[in-house]
Amino acid sequence: MANADSADVVIVGTGVVGCTIALEALAAGCSVLMLEAGPRVERWQIVENFRNLPPSLKAHWDAAYPPKPWAPHLETYSEASAGDYLQLEGPDARAYQQGYVRYAGGATWHWAGICWRLTPDDMRLKSLYGVGRDWAFDYNTLEPYYTRAEYAMGVCGPSDPALQWPPIRSKPYPMGPTPFGPGEQRFTDAAARIGLRNLPSAQARNSGISYHDRPPCCGNNNCFPVCPIGAKYDAATTLPKIESMGGVIMPNAVVYRVETGSKNAVQAVHFYDQDKVSHRVTGKLFVIACNGIETPKILLLSKDQQNPNGVANSSDQVGRNMMDQPKIIAKITMAEPMWTGVGPVQSSSIMDTSQGAFRSEHSGALIRMENAARSGQAGVAALKKGLVGKALDTEIRRLAACTGQVTIEHEPLPSAINRLTLSDKKDWLGLNKPNIYYDVGDYVRRSADQYSVPIVKRLIAELGATESEIGTEFAHSDHIMGGCIMGNDPSASVVDADCRAHDHANLFLPGGAAMTTGGSGNSTLTMVALAMKASDAIISQLKAG
Repeated sequence: MANADSADVVIVGTGVVGCTIALEALAAGCSVLMLEAGPRVERWQIVENFRNLPPSLKAHWDAAYPPKPWAPHLETYSEASAGDYLQLEGPDARAYQQGYVRYAGGATWHWAGICWRLTPDDMRLKSLYGVGRDWAFDYNTLEPYYTRAEYAMGVCGPSDPALQWPPIRSKPYPMGPTPFGPGEQRFTDAAARIGLRNLPSAQARNSGISYHDRPPCCGNNNCFPVCPIGAKYDAATTLPKIESMGGVIMPNAVVYRVETGSKNAVQAVHFYDQDKVSHRVTGKLFVIACNGIETPKILLLSKDQQNPNGVANSSDQVGRNMMDQPKIIAKITMAEPMWTGVGPVQSSSIMDTSQGAFRSEHSGALIRMENAARSGQAGVAALKKGLVGKALDTEIRRLAACTGQVTIEHEPLPSAINRLTLSDKKDWLGLNKPNIYYDVGDYVRRSADQYSVPIVKRLIAELGATESEIGTEFAHSDHIMGGCIMGNDPSASVVDADCRAHDHANLFLPGGAAMTTGGSGNSTLTMVALAMKASDAIISQLKAG
């Protein structure tokens, strides 16, 4: 059995990737110990935090997750602290100002639940278009793991292949899709008039039935900052199940060193608790399942005599190839109500624009109408106009009903210059903060200039917008990828096809950090599919002794 000092499988991180591997390993009879940098809280606490926020902060989902001194994260709601933890530089630094919290359960507390798959072409950019990299395996190899991931999380989606993305599946979705709200339906109709398909998104939420002891979605539209009833998958719902199967979860445990020994095998990890006391944990196999920022940061912190550039870094690729989908936002105002806010915050996207021979010249892009309710933003905007009484009420209602947001998320390329290094600045524990240099690259800029933004302008006109404002600066999508890139060549990558570190036979680095390319869609489902594939390798390796 696992205890606080040792286990067969030691997992750093309690997000969706760590929880997926923990469940698979426990079901196979392995002992599991999970270490989490942040605190463990109950759902009601996050809901109460959100309810008690002043109106000016309700638009900032992360304000419901105050950081702890030992587990800081980027607080975008606080001008005094924004950027203090995550150090950013480069021509597009703002495009990597990621939003994630360091809490037990990870970023799935506050994700939208969208579960797009990569397409076969997304995994063969080098072969097909001469850009980026090819994955270490093809789509057919990953497809069974996608299916396992969908059933493990409880993903709803369309049964009609014409509405699936991509329509290459071995099993149907566990549940049917969520219906469109009025705003998304109007967007769908406008897209169709200019020859584009707005497809229902596969989503990790229950659509009309209970699944995995979670209730069906009732359309609260509070996916950000938290699903108040737990209809959407979040890793926090999985933690009690892990404990019921014998897994041990230790919150407030900030891993800062991976210790290697004989034959460069990992033999322990070291962590600080909230009192700055150091502890050492041993195991047979180790999994660093943090996000694409925290995982390479830990590896770079772990320099030793055998690994002078950091653990798993003989290729000098740890921290390189940082990716996210650079985002352009268009704000629109309509003469007639759009009425976004009915149902989940996101339920659909135009995906055809992410594929094509043009990818040899510029990136593809996902385009969607955001379905978040506009009432909070409308109230703040109306108050800024100095209105009172009936005039204020009328303007809030108009802005809530008639405004909207169209988002473009561009496909990134892996690039060695987009790099995480250790900053000279230290956090509360004395650990180096992460520093990231980020440039979206001409591949993405050409897409925005020549392709994606012109399409959105046509969509806005077709919707009949009376006002529009299209952003000129790329923003972050919070889809953290890269940093421990996968590949078959140990000299040019960090992990192999099973997310096992090339340099250490008993160290696995699964999830977003290992992704070779990012595509245009949300990355979580691919992260979980990689976790499923890594789980099979971990269990097989343990059983083989």
